Amino acid sequence: MTTASPHQFAIQIDPADIDFMGHVNNASYLKWVQDAVIDHWRALAPAEAVAQHLWVALKHEITYRRPTFLGDTPIAHVVLEKVQGARAMYQTVIKRGEEVLAEVQSSWCCIDAATLRPARLARDLIELFLPPAD
Repeated sequence: MTTASPHQFAIQIDPADIDFMGHVNNASYLKWVQDAVIDHWRALAPAEAVAQHLWVALKHEITYRRPTFLGDTPIAHVVLEKVQGARAMYQTVIKRGEEVLAEVQSSWCCIDAATLRPARLARDLIELFLPPAD
């Protein structure tokens, strides 16, 4: 059993994110999730590991709860749920205060930066993200 600490990522809304209906376009959420997950990786992984590994998204499943608007200051709450081989499964909840705007389940593949092939992470590196439970 492991316990992952949530990582918070402040989202900056750009006027280009706003669609014809006056709220953030759905495609912007994908960019936010990618930025938040990569920020999580860079915040916890040693610099050497960051230089040696890249992450590519394999799948996103987004549930939109509330619209987001220009001027909002949403926060992405990122939790690594599981690592299996070269794959990592994340849950990201985007909130405006306590209000949930979107929930995202995503899977990612770790890539060796030199070979561009899938790469498994070393156990000690995984434990930086998913420490063993007591």
